[in-house]
Amino acid sequence: MATVAQIWRYPIKSHGREALQAVPLSAGKTLPWDRHWAVAHENSTADGSVWVPCQNFSRGAKAPLLMAINSRWDADRGQMHMRHPDLPDLQFNPDDADDQNRFLEWSAPLMPENRAKSARLIRAAEYGLTDTDYPSVSIGNLSSHRAVSQKLGRDLSALRWRTNIWLDGLAPWEEFDWIGRIIEIGEVQFEICERVQRCLATTANPETGRRDADTLGILQTWDHQDFCVYARVLNTGTIHLNDSAKAPTP
Repeated sequence: MATVAQIWRYPIKSHGREALQAVPLSAGKTLPWDRHWAVAHENSTADGSVWVPCQNFSRGAKAPLLMAINSRWDADRGQMHMRHPDLPDLQFNPDDADDQNRFLEWSAPLMPENRAKSARLIRAAEYGLTDTDYPSVSIGNLSSHRAVSQKLGRDLSALRWRTNIWLDGLAPWEEFDWIGRIIEIGEVQFEICERVQRCLATTANPETGRRDADTLGILQTWDHQDFCVYARVLNTGTIHLNDSAKAPTP
């Protein structure tokens, strides 16, 4: 029996991660507060009003140091708490203009000199600014993660994959057989839509932000560059750590 091993949200796209004990989900929505904000760079016209591709944002694929940010979102107080091993801690309101400028100044040293500079923090108008043009939740299989680590020859942190819900107790790569089918996790049903194609962000160590593992090369030994799957939420319910997951029958 597969179970929920980890739950994560990423309040500001590519800028931090937060572990959760439980999460309420709603049909047709992303995980609450997941990618609720994003950092548009100076060459982008993104304003959050409509979905746009990830190339419009400052992200770990181009700025690996971003991968080492940890965050905590206090919705009641409207405060974001951020930590990075190379920077002082920061607390700010992501919807306050002055605080947004403080955040951009704080994160500026994490951006490479040869990349477009972070220009503004934007808020999603409808649903989280994920990498899909529909409201998605990402689901990962820890057995597949261990298969990647084993082939690489050393342990890797699952945080490299920036996934929302991690399941344990499955066969490696079983999740790829679920495309177009329904899986039940706790109270919630998901339609599994597609694989997640991976980028250079996964090569960075989530503790240091330095690239130190050829994750893409390892994935290509299986003749693909995919890891985890995207899903749509089909009904309202809450998922908790250790909830059971019922994989679709063939």
